[in-house]
Amino acid sequence: MNLYTIRPPGQAAAISSNDWKFRRRKLPIIGKTRFGNFQSLELTKRNRKIDIAAGVAFNRAPMKKTCLVICSLLVFGCTVEKKPAPPPRQFDPAQFDGKKALFEAVGLVGQGARDGGTPGAEKAANYLAKRLQAAGVAAEIDAFTNMTPRGPRIFRNVIGKLPGDSTNLILVCSHFDTKPGICENFQGANDSGSSSGVLLELARVLAKREKRGPEIQLVFFDGEESLHEYSEIDGFHGSRFYAQKLVEQGRAKNTQMILLDMIGDQNLTVTLSNNNDPKLATMFLQAAEADGSRAHFQLWPYQIGDDHSAFLERGIPAVDIIDFDYGSAPGRNDYWHTLADTTDKLSADSLQIIGRCTIRVLNALVAEDAVKTASANSK
Repeated sequence: MNLYTIRPPGQAAAISSNDWKFRRRKLPIIGKTRFGNFQSLELTKRNRKIDIAAGVAFNRAPMKKTCLVICSLLVFGCTVEKKPAPPPRQFDPAQFDGKKALFEAVGLVGQGARDGGTPGAEKAANYLAKRLQAAGVAAEIDAFTNMTPRGPRIFRNVIGKLPGDSTNLILVCSHFDTKPGICENFQGANDSGSSSGVLLELARVLAKREKRGPEIQLVFFDGEESLHEYSEIDGFHGSRFYAQKLVEQGRAKNTQMILLDMIGDQNLTVTLSNNNDPKLATMFLQAAEADGSRAHFQLWPYQIGDDHSAFLERGIPAVDIIDFDYGSAPGRNDYWHTLADTTDKLSADSLQIIGRCTIRVLNALVAEDAVKTASANSK
C-alpha cells in the first residue's frame, strides 16, 4: 500500500513507498486547498508521471494504477480554470425609434411649464418616473434643497437605474426644467423636451439588458436653467448636486457622463465644444460615422457651459451633445428661450440620429469595461 500525505507549502511530504520519487515544481498558483495556496507536485514511478498542476496523467502502466490520478486530484482539490465570460450583449441601434422619442417629448411638454424647483417641475418629475417604470426601468426621485436668488427651493432629479455587475457607471443625462419667465405655458420643446424624450426611448431599448457590465443610469436634472444669471446659487442645481454626490460616494473615478441637450432641431448640427472629454467626443464622431450621420456633427472652437461642466470640474469624463444653433436661419438661434420653442420644430429624424449614436457609444463603453474587467480578473 502506498501512502501519500499532503502538507502545507514549506513542510515535508511523506511518501511511504521507496519506489516513488517526490519532486516540487515551481509553477504559478493554480488553486487553493484547505492547507492554503499550492503550486505543483509531481510524482514519478518508472514509466509513469502524474502532473497535479495540469491534472493530467501520462500513463503507460496498467489501468488499475489510474486510481492514483483520481485520488491525487481529490486530495489536492485541483480546480479547472474557468473560461472568461463572453462580453455583454450589444444593444441594437436600429431598435431606437425616433418617432417614439418624439412621442415622449410631446408627452413631457404636455405637462405644462416646469420651471426648476416649482410645483410644475415636481409634476414633471413624477411623470418622468412613471414613464421610466412603464418602460421597465426602476426609477427614483432624488429631492434636495438648494439656495437660489429667490431663497431655498426643493429640486428633484429623476434617476432610472439599469444595474450591472461591475463597479463602473455610465450616465446618460438630460435636464427637464424650462427657462423661467418666458410665459405661463412655455413649452420648452427642444430645450429640454427633446433630450428627455430621447432618454425615455433609450429606457425602452435598454430595459431588457443583461445585468452585466457597468451600471447605466438615465438621469433627468432639475434646475438647469437660471433664474437670472448663472452663478454658484443660480442654475445647474441638479447636475452640481448629483456630481458632488458621486464624489462623496466614492464613485466619481469610475463614472463617465453623456449629456444630451437641444437635439431635436429639424436642421440638426451637433456642436462639439472644446470643453468636452476628448475620448468621449471622439467616440461620438466614430458613432456618427458608423451611423452615416457624420455630417450632422461638427467641432466647435468654443466652450459651452452646461450640465456636463459640474462633472468635468470633479474629474469625471463628460461630453455635451448639443445643437447650439436653433433658429429660423443658421446662426440666429432665435427659437432658443422664446415662445417659438414649440413641438412643431422637433424632428423625429434628428432624435433618431442622436439616439442611435448614443447607443453605439454605450456599446463601445460597455465593451471597454468588459476588457478592463477581464484584464483585472486575469491578474
